[in-house]
Amino acid sequence: MIDLGVSKLALIAVVALVVIGPERLPKVARMAGNLFGRAQRYMADVKSEVNRQMEIDEFKKFREESASALKEVENSINSTVQEANANLSDQADIFETSFEPLPLDERAVLDKSKRQGRNSWGVRRAARPIWFKRSAGLRTRVQSGAARMKRFHHAANK
Repeated sequence: MIDLGVSKLALIAVVALVVIGPERLPKVARMAGNLFGRAQRYMADVKSEVNRQMEIDEFKKFREESASALKEVENSINSTVQEANANLSDQADIFETSFEPLPLDERAVLDKSKRQGRNSWGVRRAARPIWFKRSAGLRTRVQSGAARMKRFHHAANK
């Protein structure tokens, strides 16, 4: 940049006053200021456009790197899954060949020890959604008997 100090600006102002004259000096100064402002705005626009292009290039590089890393991870996962499937198929062959059915009396004991059926504590009953309970008029909250009596007793006294 041009190094303009106070003394250089004063010298330029005196020369402009002598050359242009006192009548036209304000118009020329205004026009020079407008041109200088336009030049600054143009330079700022060019600088921002260059920065934007640099950010776009960096983003493209990052996107390409992340895509390649994703492909590598996907390939490693696929290879691990294939190895696991191969191992499981090998294990399944071993289990199929070594399986012997239990005698009838041992199967009967196992069946009795399993708790099955609708009334069993091990089998969870299907829960109804709250929206269905509200639409059907069913209770949606658990309340103790004392609290229920207090609520209905209070409602009856009104």
